[in-house]
Amino acid sequence: MNGGQLAHDAAQNVARASYGKLIAFLAKQTRDVAGAEDALSEAFAAALADWPQKGVPDNPEAWLMAVAKRKIIDAARRRRSGEASPDHLQLMAEELEAMSSREQHIPDERLALMFACAHPAIDPGIRSPLILQTVLGLDAADIGSAFLVSPAAMGQRLARAKNKIKVAGIPFRVPERAELGERLDAVLEAIYAAYTKGWNDPANVQNNLAGEAIWLGRLIVELLPREAEALGLLALMLFLQSRRSARRSLNGEFVSLTDQDPLLWDDEMINEAERLLRRAGEMGVIGRYQLEAAIQSAHAARRVSGATDWDAIVALYEGLYKITASQVVAINYAVALSEVKGPEAGLAAMPELSANPELMEFQPYWAARAELLSRADLLGDAAEAYGMAIGLESDPAVRNFLLAKLSKVNSRRQ
Repeated sequence: MNGGQLAHDAAQNVARASYGKLIAFLAKQTRDVAGAEDALSEAFAAALADWPQKGVPDNPEAWLMAVAKRKIIDAARRRRSGEASPDHLQLMAEELEAMSSREQHIPDERLALMFACAHPAIDPGIRSPLILQTVLGLDAADIGSAFLVSPAAMGQRLARAKNKIKVAGIPFRVPERAELGERLDAVLEAIYAAYTKGWNDPANVQNNLAGEAIWLGRLIVELLPREAEALGLLALMLFLQSRRSARRSLNGEFVSLTDQDPLLWDDEMINEAERLLRRAGEMGVIGRYQLEAAIQSAHAARRVSGATDWDAIVALYEGLYKITASQVVAINYAVALSEVKGPEAGLAAMPELSANPELMEFQPYWAARAELLSRADLLGDAAEAYGMAIGLESDPAVRNFLLAKLSKVNSRRQ
């Protein structure tokens, strides 16, 4: 492997592992999230120019931090035409200290940055997207897709929120318990959104998002051990992650949950998730993530009992819908209900498109509807629904899975 490739791989690895940590450390010092992102971007560009000729440094993270700090100092000089601000002088002093040491310890300030992004002064609708970008490195296009907003509009909203942090002087710290409230909800939502994106990426190439989200979940549980919903979220992610290796066959084919071999599930993760869920239950407060984790626990019980308790799952989805009023939950409820009362009951419980037009572009709606129509022997409608699901699916393995389902439906129609 040539030096250029080695340098590129090293930069990519440190970006995946340390992007949020570096941004959080820089932003905490300057209160300028956008400036920190710009400086780190320039540092990565410098690395790709420097490392192929001089070699990858022993501590790439510290090298990037030192360069990013210099970029921030240079930007401050240009803005102030030589007039030194306190922040400017502080950065210069820290830079000299960092350069005098062979190794630089960079404290992890990601949780503080997350709570800054979830501050009440930040618009509630942008808090989770802001956390996803600043802490986990997602771009505006990916975030916009997840939140059904155009990349341009999402980029503008993110820029305004970062400026708000700077202008309002929002503190970078984990809030006192009395201040948590809705800010913790926004943080947990962002972590789960990040996990979901990683979960839907079987190759796990997007910044190792699933593992990063679990790490952040563990950090919050460590710092806030009596927050039931934080425990519930970590349990939920571990239940899901325990099945990751079972979601694809040895040939890379998609395997649905009902067809997965429980022997391939990670018992250690499941047992940890069960312990976390029990701890959450002891707090006496029921929330969304605990209920979702309980649903996954019911699925996980199949590895012991050999059967799925669909009655329990239906009841849990009913409770979850009362909390969230989510159409995604309604779809899952309908699928679970069909296992208890048949596909006709499931179809009757599916959300109506006329009342929820956004579901027209939601692949899981069409995939679930197609399966229920097929089981109800409404084969023409099933074929049409499978066609919609296939057209909306971007994962080749899942698309092939749906194509095979469609082929079986068409064979039954002949």
